Amino acid sequence: MDDNQVSIGKVVGTYGIHGWVKVFPLTDFPERFKLLKKVTLQCSGVGQLLEVEACRPYQQGYLFKFRGIDSPEEARLLNHALMQIDEDQVYPLPEGVYYHFQLQGLEVYDERLGYLGKVSEILQTGANDVYVIDSPRYGEILIPAIKETILHVDVNSGRMQVLLLPGLIDEDRPR
Repeated sequence: MDDNQVSIGKVVGTYGIHGWVKVFPLTDFPERFKLLKKVTLQCSGVGQLLEVEACRPYQQGYLFKFRGIDSPEEARLLNHALMQIDEDQVYPLPEGVYYHFQLQGLEVYDERLGYLGKVSEILQTGANDVYVIDSPRYGEILIPAIKETILHVDVNSGRMQVLLLPGLIDEDRPR
């Protein structure tokens, strides 16, 4: 996968006899689908840039017709492909809100302990996200993504400033 690509949908099947595919949205902004002119379909490590001929809502997803994909057999080859766009095409978010891809890999520093490690994963728990920090000193640290803990995020410099809540790590037992 290209590091500058963001997945916004996944092909989950075919529709009809004219090469339409069913796409399940992987975005909070599926209305964007109607505006797409071209997308990259990523399947088995190979990206294919396709021109969108038509798009319409269908059940819990969308139907897409791509130029040059005109039969169910051709459409079936796209099954399980990720629909991707360039990072610079993502919808802008309000200040202080970030896409997961923007946070992964950030270096995390605590106000008291200094460098902790890097964000390796983001868990979605329902109430709030939890950032998984891979720390060379403390092992895996789970930090709740709440305003009391996350003090500052600077995606441009690749840095997150936090204030660990008491009990999140055992400072006496580095790994």
